[in-house]
Amino acid sequence: MYSGKILFYTCKLATKKEIKKYTTTLKKINVSNLGIINQSGNPSLPCSPFSPLLFLLCLSLSLSRSCSFKAFGHPPSDLVIHISLSGEKWMGKRKFSGLEVTLIVMFLLVTVVAVVLVVLMATGEPAVIQEGGSDKFVPQCPNIPLSERVDCFPDAGASQGSCLNRGCCWQPLDETNVPWCFFATNHGYQVVSEQSSADGDIHAQLKRMPSPSLFGADIEELSFHADMQTVNRLRFKITDAHKSRFEVPHEHVTAPSSPPNGALNYKVELVRNPFGLRVRRASSNRVLFDTTMGPLVFADQYLQLSAKLPSHNIYGLGEHVHQNFRHDTNWRTWPIFTRDAFPNGGTHNLYGHYTFFLCLEDESGKSFGVFLMNSNAMEITIQPAPAVTYRTIGGVLDFYILLADTPEGVVQEYLELIGRPVIPPYWSLGFQLSRWDYGSLDEVKRTVERNRNIGLPYDIQYTDIDYMEDKKDFTYDAVKFTDLPQFADYLHEKGQKYILILDPAIATSRRVNGPYASYDRGTQKNVWVTEADGKTHLLGEVWPGQTVFPDYTNPACIEWWVDEIERFYQEVKHDALWIDMNEVASFVKGSTKGCASNNLNYPPFTPRILDGVMYSKTLCMDAKQTWGNHYDVHSLYGYSMVLATEVALKRVFGNNRTLMLTRSSFPGVGKYSGHWLGDNAANWNDIKWAIPGMLEFSLFGVPYIGADICGFFDDTTEELCRRWMQVGAFYPFSRNHNAQNYEPQDPAYFGADSLLVKTSKHYLNIRYTLLPYLYTLFYKAHVRGDTVVRPMMHEFYSDSSTWTVDRQFLWGPYLLITPVLDPGVDRVKAYIPDAVWYDYETEEKLNSRKQHIDMYLPADKLGLHIRGGAILPTQRPAVTTVYSRQNPMGLIVALDDGNSAAGELFWDDGDSRETVASGAYIHYQFSVVNRILSMQVLHNGFSDPNNLKFENITILGLSNPPTQVLVGHGANTTTVPSGSLRYDATKKVLYITGLELELGQDYKLMWDVVLAQNERFDCYPEEGSNEERCRARGCIWEPSNLQGVPWCYYPEDYGYTVDTVNETSTGMLFDIQRSMKYLAVQRPGSPDIDQLRVEIKYLNEYILQFKIYDPVNQRFEVPVPLNVPSAPEADPSKRMYEVKVEKAPFGIKVLRKSTGTVIWDSALPGFTFSDLFIQISTRLPSNYIYGFGETEHPTYRHDLNWHTWGMFAKDQPPGYKMNCYGVHPFYMGLEETADAHGVLLLNSNAMDVTLQPTPALTYRTIGGILDFYMVMGPTPELVVQEYTALIGRPVLPAYWSLGFQLCRYGYENDTEIADLYRDMRNAGIPYDVQYADIDYMERQLDFILDKNFQGLPALVNRMRGEGMRFIFILDPAISGNETAYPAFQRGVQEDVFIKWPANIKDEIVWGKVWPDYPNVTVDESLDWDTQVERYRAYTAFPDFFRNRTAKWWHREIEDFYRGTMKFDGLWIDMNEPASFVHGTVGGKCLGSLVYENPPYMPPLESKHMGLSHKTLCMNSQQFLPDGTPVLHYDVHNLYGWSHTKPTYDALLNVTGERGIVVTRSTYPSSGKWAGHWLGDNNASWDQLYKSIIGMMEFSLFGISYTGADICGFFNKAEYEMCLRWMQLGAFYPYSRNHNGKGNPRQDPVAWDAAFANASRDVLNIRYTLLPYLYTLMFHAHSEGSTVVRPLLHEFVSDKTTWDIHNQFLWGPALLISPALNAGVREVTGYMPEARWYNYHTAEDIGKRRQWVTMPTPLDQINLHVRGGYILPWQKPENNTHYSRKNPLGLIVALSDSGFAQGSFFWDDGQGIDTYGKGRYLLVSFTAYKDTLVSRISHAGLAPADKVTLGQVKVWGAGRVPVREVVLTKGAGADISLPSSSFSHNLQTQELIMDLSASSVSVDEAFSIIWKINV
Repeated sequence: MYSGKILFYTCKLATKKEIKKYTTTLKKINVSNLGIINQSGNPSLPCSPFSPLLFLLCLSLSLSRSCSFKAFGHPPSDLVIHISLSGEKWMGKRKFSGLEVTLIVMFLLVTVVAVVLVVLMATGEPAVIQEGGSDKFVPQCPNIPLSERVDCFPDAGASQGSCLNRGCCWQPLDETNVPWCFFATNHGYQVVSEQSSADGDIHAQLKRMPSPSLFGADIEELSFHADMQTVNRLRFKITDAHKSRFEVPHEHVTAPSSPPNGALNYKVELVRNPFGLRVRRASSNRVLFDTTMGPLVFADQYLQLSAKLPSHNIYGLGEHVHQNFRHDTNWRTWPIFTRDAFPNGGTHNLYGHYTFFLCLEDESGKSFGVFLMNSNAMEITIQPAPAVTYRTIGGVLDFYILLADTPEGVVQEYLELIGRPVIPPYWSLGFQLSRWDYGSLDEVKRTVERNRNIGLPYDIQYTDIDYMEDKKDFTYDAVKFTDLPQFADYLHEKGQKYILILDPAIATSRRVNGPYASYDRGTQKNVWVTEADGKTHLLGEVWPGQTVFPDYTNPACIEWWVDEIERFYQEVKHDALWIDMNEVASFVKGSTKGCASNNLNYPPFTPRILDGVMYSKTLCMDAKQTWGNHYDVHSLYGYSMVLATEVALKRVFGNNRTLMLTRSSFPGVGKYSGHWLGDNAANWNDIKWAIPGMLEFSLFGVPYIGADICGFFDDTTEELCRRWMQVGAFYPFSRNHNAQNYEPQDPAYFGADSLLVKTSKHYLNIRYTLLPYLYTLFYKAHVRGDTVVRPMMHEFYSDSSTWTVDRQFLWGPYLLITPVLDPGVDRVKAYIPDAVWYDYETEEKLNSRKQHIDMYLPADKLGLHIRGGAILPTQRPAVTTVYSRQNPMGLIVALDDGNSAAGELFWDDGDSRETVASGAYIHYQFSVVNRILSMQVLHNGFSDPNNLKFENITILGLSNPPTQVLVGHGANTTTVPSGSLRYDATKKVLYITGLELELGQDYKLMWDVVLAQNERFDCYPEEGSNEERCRARGCIWEPSNLQGVPWCYYPEDYGYTVDTVNETSTGMLFDIQRSMKYLAVQRPGSPDIDQLRVEIKYLNEYILQFKIYDPVNQRFEVPVPLNVPSAPEADPSKRMYEVKVEKAPFGIKVLRKSTGTVIWDSALPGFTFSDLFIQISTRLPSNYIYGFGETEHPTYRHDLNWHTWGMFAKDQPPGYKMNCYGVHPFYMGLEETADAHGVLLLNSNAMDVTLQPTPALTYRTIGGILDFYMVMGPTPELVVQEYTALIGRPVLPAYWSLGFQLCRYGYENDTEIADLYRDMRNAGIPYDVQYADIDYMERQLDFILDKNFQGLPALVNRMRGEGMRFIFILDPAISGNETAYPAFQRGVQEDVFIKWPANIKDEIVWGKVWPDYPNVTVDESLDWDTQVERYRAYTAFPDFFRNRTAKWWHREIEDFYRGTMKFDGLWIDMNEPASFVHGTVGGKCLGSLVYENPPYMPPLESKHMGLSHKTLCMNSQQFLPDGTPVLHYDVHNLYGWSHTKPTYDALLNVTGERGIVVTRSTYPSSGKWAGHWLGDNNASWDQLYKSIIGMMEFSLFGISYTGADICGFFNKAEYEMCLRWMQLGAFYPYSRNHNGKGNPRQDPVAWDAAFANASRDVLNIRYTLLPYLYTLMFHAHSEGSTVVRPLLHEFVSDKTTWDIHNQFLWGPALLISPALNAGVREVTGYMPEARWYNYHTAEDIGKRRQWVTMPTPLDQINLHVRGGYILPWQKPENNTHYSRKNPLGLIVALSDSGFAQGSFFWDDGQGIDTYGKGRYLLVSFTAYKDTLVSRISHAGLAPADKVTLGQVKVWGAGRVPVREVVLTKGAGADISLPSSSFSHNLQTQELIMDLSASSVSVDEAFSIIWKINV
């Protein structure tokens, strides 16, 4: 049915109001000229007659000279009727009689009826006649922050009436920039169908919701497609479901050929009603792009989409003059439509069309980009939500969302999409001169000569249109420029180049002496843009007068253009082309005829473009081109001209690269062309604004960018031009250019001795010196998409001070340029980022960092600083690049904090095309690590004809003079003569001169003798090394007086070699051979394997595997399943790494592509692969290595001073260099660039690792193969996420298991436990879990309850009924000396126990553990070994690899649960496996003893006793699940791993709940099923800080649920130590107080009341924050993030954090700084760069990036909450059963910018796989300044588990009192909270709002606004 209303409109009413809706009583009618009133209220064209009744009405009333009527609309949308009357009689003051009024009313009523009948007859439906509205449409107006309003009236003329007619909301304000008219929530579209494809794509059909139209012609049905193109790139497209629309025919952008390989870094949520899209970052769940804040509008000529963003850090969009690089989000609207306009600082549109922006999310550096592929005129509004709104007037909505971990990474992703930039010819990086109207060629030459004469570095001369005859393309002025054909030769003689200009517009007039052939040929080929008829050539006017315009989208036009350029080149030689006026510009509006009145030239909505007229200074929009209407392709004109010109340049210049410079541009032009910033002026504003312009074009993929130096318009001043020449020397495109009729401004014009000339020459010489570096940056841009001119925030994104820096800029990562941009000043406020910086000119180290300084820059200076860590390639400068390229090269090495540096050099002939593709280039990687400068050639496909050599090397920041400098080349090493060395002790600079290091060769420069010794790799790691034994191995013997340095070391070429490497797109496969130069090292029983196979797989973009094994004889491989990607990554551009193979000695090198850092380099001597001994070494990229375990480490960061750590699972309490319970051959490495990577050796044999100060790492293992996996990060947190994606994400523990837990080995009976429970409850100490150790067992027999614990089942039931939980212990060893012991008997029957191999003896391998013989009384006064011999029973060890064993184990656990005692979790111990005898009872292992005492024994505890010490014989046999027999020798370290999963499965199946398993022995992936405690520690102070190190290491290992035995297991605890440990342990994820038999109790109620109170207080804090901790556990489970987090994971750019292990974080937001030493009442802790709030006081401490001394009384632990985060919390109770029932609170800790975010995960706390089943709630919270908003990411809670909102605390709320708090629930109305429900402490700036009475369910979205003004 047709529904709607009838609405009459007149142009004007006497009452100045619209006629009321639904009324037919007309009081006064004031008549205007006849016409339809368009929707903006403006009259449009006259309407044609429609209704005879209306015509009769007009005649009968004699009202008018004319009367007309029109109905229009698009069913089923409402029809719109406009009635307008005109007539002179109505213009006066005539009074109407009653009869006349009656007749008027009657005729109008008849008219209404007639219209209704006509419409019914025409449509068969009731008529709906409306103007912008429907009587049934009621706008649903949201109560939202002003910042989130989406403008419903972007055009002019908004009023209450016009707003309401659009169905929008009208709320006027006293702020004019905030929309008064904004969208209701019932506009937009609905999803009517949705389907997902197998590759994850989403297809949906959208239908428009009934609502008024903004501009008519709305499209009812739309098609939506979300295409997950890569792991970092999402494309979504919205278009007409039934008709095709114009889409940009981009020459580069295509869909990937294959689906994403790996997990997506984003999530896509489709919101159905109204339609919206949310894009989230997968790792953090942060919403990046949320279109639900406003409706989708999609009409034929008006498309609108709004999206909320996570940050105000928005950069990009163009082309405009943005006075600052970071956008102002305070309601700024920027039009985009290519236009010939002056860049004078206004908001108008300029030459290019760029819809791309980049958003930096926060200090983590994570960023994303948004690109709309649409070429129509548009405007983009940026508002403070923060949000963007796109309004475009055609095409489709074709969006690309691009994610990366850094801003630079986003640009790389964007350029991969649109096309990476061209490498410009080397000569184009030289300085350039130009001006419009030299007047004659003689004047050009005079300019050239005077600048040559002053010795100015100067490569290129231009001529502008004045060289032409009457400004006609392809001509030259034969009078004034007579010798132009020879001008290029004139320049070439001195090594200079010539560039001329071409405009697109072609004159129609004849030439001076005849026809204009170029025009005639074009006309003949029909290549011009036409009028709307498609035939008539459109005529405009440009420089030569009347012109036509080439249609470069026409293939015939391209051929014509190429031909004309080729012809002209034959006449006038030139080296490159400059194309201008291609927006396209015309000096008349539209055409010489004007433009027709239609909806293309006059669309319903015109964006806020300059002049407000679509065809102003360009062509009519209805003009026709091959690609479509000019309306659609106008902004593509310059782009199409670039594509055509590229074809011409290839034709003319062939293999020469040449150069193109364009004024108008579109995404992708950087692939072929550079750009200048247009026609600026000689003023101080334009010199400033050039920097944001360059930075933006760096984002846009056009790195060859610059501004007209000294200004184009107006006369410059000497000061301005001098300062501009200084900064312009560092523009990538460095050209001085000015306009007609202004004074010359080339440097020489100011006088040869002028200060301007001197400073210009000085900085241009520096430019030319650094051109090799600049050229290399362009190479990086070309191959990877790096920026050249780089914003400071791209490198230092973790420092918020850099986010707005746009008066300084970088060349790449290493060169900081600080210009003077204001008149009359010699001091500049400059920001110095957090790095070492050296003054380029003085070479001195800057004393400042991470702060603003006043930089003294006198008239002849600009600031130029080299970043520590840089190696810059240089070349001696000359006056042109032709000559400079013949000069010697050099290096500037700037050492960083760690005395390291890195750099690159790309070098080719500088002129040929496609040298990268053809391989005709040299690529160097430079690095300095530990006083070795490595000059490594990564690629050598070019031989420079000038025989270049590196001559000079300057090393900045060398703290001491070297004793000598050595140069290594191949096998030769020479000493640099002392005369070639000069050390400046004041500057700390070493100058090395007179070198002759040939370009293209590898070299190493080494200084200091210590270095050589650090390069030794131990050839005799066993004891007993001497010279004879050493030389017998073919190794070098050289004693050293340095501790740890091996005296016996390998020669450099010891190892394996490779002949041929077979490489595919997904990896490498090849064989290597042992070098026969040296005899095999004869280790008895372990022959060397001469031939090995190497397999390298590019698993995905961030994971690499390399595997080395015996291709002939199968060897043991670890049976731990990994989550290896199903398909490897074949696209090298997507991989974060590059792999190279060194052939002699064989080695694998892995480079991080983004930095060039070599993070793995095993091309080192000593690689050995024998049967029972394998050794491989690798260089490390830095001294920062973390991980390897399980061993007690005294520091988190490894000491690389020759330390060796053994790894072999053992029942060994923690101790220095004691191998403990688990084995984790994984480490994380930090690179000097603050990037991180991780390496796993998947090998389960006994092993060790040696760390040495090279820095290098050596692995030694005694079996298996080498199977390495490397994850690339690049952040520490991403390393863990990627590692756990590989090995398995950590288990999500039950909520109750996060409560406090008590255990003791030595409970006498169940009464003692009952008394403890009673005392803890009486003391009010939170407490969730009680344990029983082996005491509860009868004679320590699993599954048998002791007589003293017969009441334990009832006690457990009572405790569980009161909300408590119970965990008991199980050991794997099963007694075999019982007559009726079902566990053993069934085990024997089912053959589950480990035996000897059948060929040796088919019998159980017996050990002894805790179980006692029956009927014995143990005399504990005897020594341990005697007790074991006399009292301990024989025990059998289940083989948990076997499926039958898992079933047996499950049954035994189930029988105990059903028949004896309930429990909630299981604690499995002694599963290394531990035995109290060595190998077997009697100590005699059967079979070959080589496995018990292998030829190489790692440095293990009691290594002299062999591997079977305190465990089983290595020759014992086990069986993998597939039945494969394996020796315990190979799988010993997997025993605890194999024990864990059957235990976890049994727990879940038996209890029906999640519970928790805690295991002692672990291996990579154990964390999927269990937590871990750090073992049987001592009650000593050092164990406190060592427990932090242990937890942080297990965070790396993927085991989040960790902790140490609080107060210590062994020995008597001391009061203060135990209290401090209780405080620390309250923040262990696994928080358990546990001590050993024979020691006094140490639980909280075992001491005094003060101890109990302090324990209660700190545990109450833990319980308060359990919702936050549980959420962290969820993120660990779902994303692999860490829970206990080292500070360096959050603040990796701050190197101070790299060494901190006395503090730690819970997630990103809670900093714990415990007291760890006896007697201290102050703690000195580090406060990284953030706002920090004292948890106890809620106050901002006002300290950051510094060490802070904090008062720490005995009853307090230091806790700080990081600004920018939101922490969920609940009021604590005695246990979690009750605390979970309390309302949810939030701590909103605002950052400096007033921002905070957080998340909250909730489920039933104990259900099995609630995440996988969707039975959970996930909420994200965002706060900004005065508003807190929640968004529901997933809502799947059962009603019983829902939680309501309670108290919200806002920290940092300011010192202006909050007067009102407004709550909005869902889409409901605002609720103003009573003043009694909130309080604001102005001293602490804490605002507390209690919403407990407001019944806010957390699973419903809400917002809270706190207001200081009511």
